[in-house]
Amino acid sequence: MPRTVSISCSLLALASALACSKTEPPSSPIVNERPKPPPVTASALPQSAPPAIEDTSFRFPAVERIIAIGDIHGDVRAARDALRLGGAIDGAGKWVGGALVVVQTGDQLDRGDDEPQILDLFERLRAEAKAAGGALHALNGNHEIINAQADFRYVTEDGFHDFSDRHPDARTAPLLDRLPEASRGRAVAFLPGGDIAKRLSQQLVAIQVGDNVFAHGGVLEAHVRYGLGRINREAREWLTGPPSAPAPRILMDPEAPIWTRDYSEGTPPPEKCAELERVLSELSAKRLIVGHTVQKQGINSACADKVWRIDVGLSRFYGAKPSVLEIRGEQVHVISAAGAGGASAVN
Repeated sequence: MPRTVSISCSLLALASALACSKTEPPSSPIVNERPKPPPVTASALPQSAPPAIEDTSFRFPAVERIIAIGDIHGDVRAARDALRLGGAIDGAGKWVGGALVVVQTGDQLDRGDDEPQILDLFERLRAEAKAAGGALHALNGNHEIINAQADFRYVTEDGFHDFSDRHPDARTAPLLDRLPEASRGRAVAFLPGGDIAKRLSQQLVAIQVGDNVFAHGGVLEAHVRYGLGRINREAREWLTGPPSAPAPRILMDPEAPIWTRDYSEGTPPPEKCAELERVLSELSAKRLIVGHTVQKQGINSACADKVWRIDVGLSRFYGAKPSVLEIRGEQVHVISAAGAGGASAVN
């Protein structure tokens, strides 16, 4: 299990003279701690009506087959295993899915040592899938966003080393003086405008493929009012902007699409299932697929199959076996590893 170093410095802290400057000793790993959304004094979730012109760029046409993959957390082997299990790649890692659409619901980063390899794998497969008539959509989860805020609490030692060749420039140097030296290269790469932040800007926060909606944490009525396309656009503009820019407020709320656990913890209360019904009706969708919260019992559904929870802890950090969700029209199946020899599918 990789050791985790705690460097709790958010972008807001950086912009406020970098109030924190210490590194928790490597001998004190964070093992079971969940990242918590930053506190906000007033909700960023909107109460007003959406703009007159709706941004529908989050919508993609229906396809014959979709494979959904949960949180990967720095484990490229887990990513490859899941992609092979879903029929997206062959043993050599090449795209063989044809018109298949793969959606990975965020949290490619943290807790593992293979972050550059995962980002490179997804970038290559996006191009290969597109050329074959398919698609790979990797979403931004809360761990992508907190890294762009220089919150490195869940980064392994190797995760700092991988970006140690980045050096501050005129834009970033004033922000990094009080950061621990070992973390500065990573901050240069991940702060808005950095090379990795720009790559993350190509990933969306929420998408809809046919009648299937995908987000890391979930989609609430307030998000629909705000506009999923608008959320994606504001996240993209922030990630490509100046390094001192604060994250969009819609992503900082505890109930943001990357943070909410309303549908993924235990049995959602009836009022939450009723809200989900309204969300899906507004989007002309049939189901929501989320990650973010490890499901110890494996991929499962709630709210009468209106939400599917697919974070099974694929990475070495959590020790789960590969498992992915397959959607074929009205049919939804869980494909799970059945040992060394193959896979089994269950409804």
